[in-house]
Amino acid sequence: MKYCSNCGAEINEGAVVCVKCGAAVQTAAAPVAPRKTNKGLAKFIFLSIITLGIYSLVVMSSLGNDINVVASRYDGKRTMHYCLLAFIVSPITLGIAGIVWFHKISNRIGRELNRRGIAYNLSAADYWLWYVIGSIIIVGPFIYLHKLFKAANLMCADYNQKG
Repeated sequence: MKYCSNCGAEINEGAVVCVKCGAAVQTAAAPVAPRKTNKGLAKFIFLSIITLGIYSLVVMSSLGNDINVVASRYDGKRTMHYCLLAFIVSPITLGIAGIVWFHKISNRIGRELNRRGIAYNLSAADYWLWYVIGSIIIVGPFIYLHKLFKAANLMCADYNQKG
């Protein structure tokens, strides 16, 4: 049985308003707009080459926006917009801000996956292992981006389903 958040009276299932006080019945929060779950490495590489890097800015910006929409109400944090990072902050800090951005977003997505009970691991360790150290073997950054996109797709799919 549900209870009115305004007066505390019992509310029947399916009721839209409380019969005692007339207050609207609160329903489960549904996603405002569904998040895209089609991020993929091959698409990212192909379209980034064709658009001379513009597509990569769009994807990374949407990634930051996705984590802000999905997780901000739980962790109270905001991820910097990627375009602001790429065009202003990173050049001023000689690229250090970019490293910090990827470190933080990897941890934040990993924590959100864990909070949602999704059995997939992503953390800053993946960024450092695959993107930074893995650059030595050339394919490391591609493995990291694959993991990042898969984690983001799983997070967004769960958000689209559960809110």
